[in-house]
Amino acid sequence: MTAVPVVIGARAPHPAPSPADTSALVDTHGRVHRDLRISLTDRCSLRCTYCMPEQGNEWLARTSILSTDELVEVAQVAASLGIRTFRLTGGEPLLRADIVDVVRRVSQIEGADGPVEVAMTTNGITLAKKLPELIDAGLTRLNISIDTVDRQRFADLTRRDRLDDVLEGIAAAAASELRPLKLNAVAMRGVNDDELVDLVAFAMDVGAQLRFIEQMPLDAGHTWDRTTMVTREEILDSLGERWDLEPVPGRGGAPAEKWRIDGGPHEVGVIASVTAPFCGACDRLRLTADGQLRNCLFSNAEYDLIGVLRGEGSMPGERSDGIADMLRSCVHGKLPGHAINDPSFLQPARGMNAIGG
Repeated sequence: MTAVPVVIGARAPHPAPSPADTSALVDTHGRVHRDLRISLTDRCSLRCTYCMPEQGNEWLARTSILSTDELVEVAQVAASLGIRTFRLTGGEPLLRADIVDVVRRVSQIEGADGPVEVAMTTNGITLAKKLPELIDAGLTRLNISIDTVDRQRFADLTRRDRLDDVLEGIAAAAASELRPLKLNAVAMRGVNDDELVDLVAFAMDVGAQLRFIEQMPLDAGHTWDRTTMVTREEILDSLGERWDLEPVPGRGGAPAEKWRIDGGPHEVGVIASVTAPFCGACDRLRLTADGQLRNCLFSNAEYDLIGVLRGEGSMPGERSDGIADMLRSCVHGKLPGHAINDPSFLQPARGMNAIGG
C-alpha cells in the first residue's frame, strides 16, 4: 500500500518511499523521529483570543474522532518504529471522557527501548480531580498552560472566569511527583508582556519551569499579526533586567531553549518558533483527533489514517502494515523547515485546537 497525502494547501510533499522500506522514522534530512503528539479532541473549555473565536466554531464530528482502540493501534505501530514519547494534547485532552483509560493503555506499550513515556499538555481546569488517577495510569510528564496570573486578565484572555481552577490544577501537579513540571505561556504584546517576570516568579514558587512561547500563526480565525508577537529577544531582555540568565547546553531536539536563573536551580525556557526556528532538530509528528498525520505544525498536507483504520475487510496485520507505511510516508514528506518567514508561507487551514499542540 502506498500512502497518499491529502494536500490542504499549496505545498506538495516528497514522493512516498517504497513500502518495502522497513527503516525507522528517519526523514530525507536525517532527522530521527521519536515523539508523536496525539490530539484527543478539538474541543476546549476555554476560548483564548489567540486560538479560537468565542462563537461559531465548527467542531469535528464525533464519528470522525479516533476511538481509543484506534489511537492505541497507531501508537503501538509508532512505538515499533522508534517513537518513545507520546504527548496527549487537544483542544483540551481532559475533556475526553476516557482520558484515564487512554493514558493507561498507551503507557503499557513497549517500544524497542522499553516502555514508552506518556506526557500531556492541558489547561489544568479539571486537573486537580483527575491527576491521581492519571498518575496511577502511567502519566509521567505534564505541561500546563497559563498566560497570566491576573484574574481579570485571565477572564478577558480566555473568555472564561476559571483562573482558580487552573491554579488548583497547578497546585495539585506541584504537590505530585511529576517532574519536570512545565508551565506554558504565550507572550503577547499589550496583553501580558508586562507580566513576564511575574509569571517566571510564580513558576519558581511552585517548583515549575516557565516556558514562554512566541505567538504563532495558528489561530482558527487567521487573525495572527506579527506585530503583536513578543520575540525571543524581547522576552530575554525583560527577564534579564531581573535575573542573570545563563544558557543551558544540550538542547537536542527539545523545542525550548533554556536558561539557568541566577546560577540555578531554577530555569526558564523560550520556544521561538518564529524568530529562531528549531526545525533542524525537530523529531516530532502529530496525529489529529480525526486520524490525520502531520509532519509539521505548520504543514499544509495531511496523511489520512482513517482509510487504513476503518477500511472494510482489513485484518489487524494489514492495518499495522498500512499504519507503518503511512507513518514512513509522512516522515519522508517532511520539509526542511516551516518557512514562516518566507513570503510564500500559507497559514494552515486548521487552527491549533484542531491540529493538536
